[in-house]
Amino acid sequence: MTTVNESAGAAKTATARANALAERLEQGATALAALAKGLTDKEWQTRIPGDGRKIGVVIHHVASMYPIEIELAQVLASGRPVTGVTWADVHGINAAHASEQDEVTKEAALDLLRQNSNAAAAAIRALTDAELDSAAALSLNSDAPLTCQFMLEDHAVRHSYHHLAKIRAALK
Repeated sequence: MTTVNESAGAAKTATARANALAERLEQGATALAALAKGLTDKEWQTRIPGDGRKIGVVIHHVASMYPIEIELAQVLASGRPVTGVTWADVHGINAAHASEQDEVTKEAALDLLRQNSNAAAAAIRALTDAELDSAAALSLNSDAPLTCQFMLEDHAVRHSYHHLAKIRAALK
């Protein structure tokens, strides 16, 4: 009896570049999860200065943004422009998320972080070098022609590290 992978052909092996990007995303998500697991209930509810959101909400935010960030990178990977996405949209999404998830539990946030970071890493590993190099206009960046790899590095890969630093600063 053949397995699904055998019948569909050998699973695609990630390129070195795609794998490196995926590993950096995984490392950031793992570091964020490790910090989150050690937080007290009081720390989980602490608001981040200059941001205003609770630490727990921000951890859930990182997890919830992975699918959107990957989708936008995949649009660029296909050679199509990303249109109609503005920083005002991002801020609106973030504000709505903060309101909706104000009481998010550590368990729910960590589950979503694990699920979505795993899915994001798998999606990154599925990209070819040509797709990583594909550039198209990105409305979020003034329609500059940016590569899929840039989008990944500036958003999905960087996201956990960015918020991890802010959370650490808030806990000092």
